[in-house]
Amino acid sequence: MRALRLSLVGMALVLWMMACDGWEVDGHQAISLGDPPPDAGIHGFANGCFAVEGFDGHRRLSFLRATADGFRFSATGIDEASRFLMRASDLATYLFYDTDETYLVGALDREAALESDILLLDDSFRSPAEWELQTSERDPRRYQLRNYQSGQFLTLDGSTEDPAAAAVITLHARTGCAEFPELSIDAVGTVGPTEHADGDLFGIAEIHSHMMSNFAFGGGGTFHGSPFHRLGVEHALGSCEPFHGDGGRRDIVGFFYDTDLEFDTDALLPIVLTGETSRFNHETAGYPDFTDWPSSWSRATHQTMYYRWLERAYLAGLRLVVQHATGNSVLCDLVTAIGSQTKRFSCNDMVSVDRSIEEARMLERYIDAQSGGPGEGWLRIVDSPQQAREVIRAGKLAVVLGIEISNLFNCFLTPRDGFDACTEDSVRAEVSRYHALGVRVIFPVHKFDNAFSAGDGGSGIIELGNFINTGHYSSFVQDGCDGPSTAFDSGAITFGGLNKPRDVYDAPAPVDMSGFSEAPVDTLLPHLNDIMAGGVSGEFCQKHGMTSLGEALMAELMQRGMLIDVAHLPQHALERAYEMLEANDYPATKTHGNSNDGRIYRIGGMKGTSLGRCSDGTSGSMGDGLASDVAERAANGAYASEALAFDLNGFAHGPRPRFGDDSGCNELQSNPITYPFTSYDGAVTFEQPRLGKREVDFNTEGMQHIGLLPELIEDVRRDGVTDDQLEPLFRSAEAYIRMWERAEAWSTTQ
Repeated sequence: MRALRLSLVGMALVLWMMACDGWEVDGHQAISLGDPPPDAGIHGFANGCFAVEGFDGHRRLSFLRATADGFRFSATGIDEASRFLMRASDLATYLFYDTDETYLVGALDREAALESDILLLDDSFRSPAEWELQTSERDPRRYQLRNYQSGQFLTLDGSTEDPAAAAVITLHARTGCAEFPELSIDAVGTVGPTEHADGDLFGIAEIHSHMMSNFAFGGGGTFHGSPFHRLGVEHALGSCEPFHGDGGRRDIVGFFYDTDLEFDTDALLPIVLTGETSRFNHETAGYPDFTDWPSSWSRATHQTMYYRWLERAYLAGLRLVVQHATGNSVLCDLVTAIGSQTKRFSCNDMVSVDRSIEEARMLERYIDAQSGGPGEGWLRIVDSPQQAREVIRAGKLAVVLGIEISNLFNCFLTPRDGFDACTEDSVRAEVSRYHALGVRVIFPVHKFDNAFSAGDGGSGIIELGNFINTGHYSSFVQDGCDGPSTAFDSGAITFGGLNKPRDVYDAPAPVDMSGFSEAPVDTLLPHLNDIMAGGVSGEFCQKHGMTSLGEALMAELMQRGMLIDVAHLPQHALERAYEMLEANDYPATKTHGNSNDGRIYRIGGMKGTSLGRCSDGTSGSMGDGLASDVAERAANGAYASEALAFDLNGFAHGPRPRFGDDSGCNELQSNPITYPFTSYDGAVTFEQPRLGKREVDFNTEGMQHIGLLPELIEDVRRDGVTDDQLEPLFRSAEAYIRMWERAEAWSTTQ
């Protein structure tokens, strides 16, 4: 009996081994799959060329090939098989793109053009062209494919819900695949030094950016273009016409912010009534033509931080980026209510913040997927200064998450239905929640008044937006304006009729704006005379400052070792913030405006600098601004450095060109950029940049996107700014991390 049991066990073992090797055991002739070709695992196929072999676990063994009505496992030899470029869309998830530039979709279907969440304005949409690569349940040395949309598994004849019935997939390396659509980097070389000779980190910090602005404003295309898309550049940077309309006439936000368009209050009413402007705004073509946008120095509503552009800047020495989640619920409500735009999700400010944080994590995953798996990419989101140091020393780009939003934590100045009034306890809980999500930098307030502080105001559409957001008139005054300068401390008030200063900041709102999102025209019509009253010239500042809840927020952020950006605090709030920071010897950033006579430096903080765009004919004059900032830091005991703060994708504009019709410079300009040129550290050679089909001329087009940072640096070098004079810029990552370390060290002593 024991011998019989051993014999049965042995037979079972043989049958199991035969099954694992692909043998058929039902009485038919056996098929052996043999050993699979060597590979690097489920993450290692990214951007490689492969033939797909399928086995049904019985007798059928065949290759996938294109037919007139889709794809079929019908090729008996590898030479007859379709060759697929396996483009990673996420970790261990791929698009199968064949030599006819079509995709394997769903149950062996074939499509040349793909739908996407962007085109459908459907936040829940998943593409049937995406396939999750999994270890086969039948043969652990091989794979099976699970469709991202349906959740079903690929079989030789279609699909199944049963993973045990999935086709056993073997991927065979091939050559001659089609090139997947993508933007070029136009650079040759690898990342150079990670440290200076004294051991300090090498690299530039860009401390105010907004990569994810397409996830603000309800995600409906008000801001067009994504820093990445699972389905590729055709979906990330496609035509904006579906959203901005013919000639960009539905790009209402661009109407107010693009620098080549003149603001006109008389045009407000037609926009509100029709949902579009009556005049041509911009060309709409995206990838691969890009006839107009991106043009960051003139266009405000199109993506300028696509991940390939960011990678090109990284190759030029960019090593730390602060990514601020942003948005504006009023603008979103306006453009959706009047019909110029639609939305994928709520206009609420904190919904925009949450989506931006989530998508920043997805960007990290996407770059990892292109690079070979988790942690392999050149971009890492960091949540401590120690981690930032490690990432930069490893030759990668550190990304710090921040928030710049008006209604932070839904702490409205005027209470809203469905939201509880904020308290110190609720604010503490929100700080804790966002700290857990990785946020390390926060603006207490943006442009609009909130429960923490008055906003820093500003002329133009911001005045009207604050009126809608709060139901309060503007409180700009001309007395008591001595003190720290702010982003808005002088100049004309566009909507003079809306400026009716109040004595009590958080008094009950005189105007009910609760119906604006549903009926903007009816809500604004009673106030049309005030809106159209015209501007007022003079010197103005915001009358109100920080609230007690704002002080509690500041204290809580410091307890957490988080960085506070004070750039949007108006004059009196900024003064109170400095008092609190100085009393605690706690650092902060001020990424707009000046240093307040070195005050930001004396607490260990930082501001943003810029590189001059116009030469005055003196060698090196384009570096005068940087030199002045560095000298001011030194005079106030700060580390010799200064960071960049472009505010790209924040309705800000990149540096203009020095030459051509769009230049703001005089005739003294000389020595334009020619190609090739080498990076500051000499490790990378940059070629003429391209935008899809066309070449970009930085000399006459300016810094259209972050990927032209190499040209900006080279431009000042061509003007005679020496590498020694530029060195503080390449020490700004070190300076930022030192500041962050100081904040964290303070928090541990409390």
